[in-house]
Amino acid sequence: MSRLVLENISKRYDKTIVIDRFDLSVADGEFVVIVGPSGCGKSTLLRIVAGLADQSTGRVILGDRDISLLPPAKRGVAMVFQSYALFPHLSVRGNMELGLRQARTDKKVVAERVAEAARILELGPLLDRRPAQLSGGQRQRVAIGRAIVRQPDVFLFDEPLSNLDAALRSQVRIEIADLHKRIGATMIYVTHDQTEAMTLADRIVVMHAGVVQQVGTPVELFRAPANVFVAGFIGSPKMNMLRGRAADGRVEIDGAGALPIKTRTVGDVIVGIRPNDIEINDDPSQGLTAKVIANEFLGTESNIRLRLKNDETVIVQTGPEHPWTVDQAVGLTARGSALLFTPGTGRRVED
Repeated sequence: MSRLVLENISKRYDKTIVIDRFDLSVADGEFVVIVGPSGCGKSTLLRIVAGLADQSTGRVILGDRDISLLPPAKRGVAMVFQSYALFPHLSVRGNMELGLRQARTDKKVVAERVAEAARILELGPLLDRRPAQLSGGQRQRVAIGRAIVRQPDVFLFDEPLSNLDAALRSQVRIEIADLHKRIGATMIYVTHDQTEAMTLADRIVVMHAGVVQQVGTPVELFRAPANVFVAGFIGSPKMNMLRGRAADGRVEIDGAGALPIKTRTVGDVIVGIRPNDIEINDDPSQGLTAKVIANEFLGTESNIRLRLKNDETVIVQTGPEHPWTVDQAVGLTARGSALLFTPGTGRRVED
């Protein structure tokens, strides 16, 4: 049983609150990704689960055991670090064996576990190499293999792909997803990259300034973000946010025109529109008046940057071929769903 429960976890350094009353229940075999900007407390939370840092309040419960006060070696968790943390003087085999040997595990068991981990991660031909002889992706697989041989109840990943180039990040991300399917382990994965979160997670925890903003599936977070922060963080390019006033089924955008949006809300709002839900037309008087300021051609699509009459910038995602040119005056309308948020709290309006 690898169900992990974090109850009321807080972490303070003097008067600085790093994590504030964090609660989460991770089901046995679930893949949970904790995502947020640098400094939001996500890595500190992972270190608390691993026993590498002490919480100021709260409990860490694994299965039916309270492991809050146990040393790292007795918690039943294994952590994969951002920096790989491999011993350069040991071979791949030596790095994978080290923890088991220190625990005085039977030699036959050690050999069997290393062989199985090497098979799963396709490290067999590399077992006698040193870390310096490996690529970044291979080193990360060795770090994962070192965790696998311990047969932990929970795997913890602390931004494991951030040191890899774009091609390797994609490859290792697929390998981690495949590993989860094959061994069915409980995994908690920390990253600041929302693409990793969206593609890997069963559920995502979005954190900001030490506080949980929303917990949900990737689809839930994308389609129904709880607040402005989540809406802006999940999705690439990020959601356009425009201030305005709603009345009579439309929203007047401050100094830029109006958008017809079906809503019963009346009053000041923040309008959130995904870049692929905005349509450009030739008539600057239709919808919002804007001027094209840049075209970012990405091969299969283009991101067009526009400046509204009120000097706010909007991004529109469209096909790779389009007629719009820099400095051209155009109109913008919302062709898809728009979300409304309350300016004071940033919470999404349930309309």
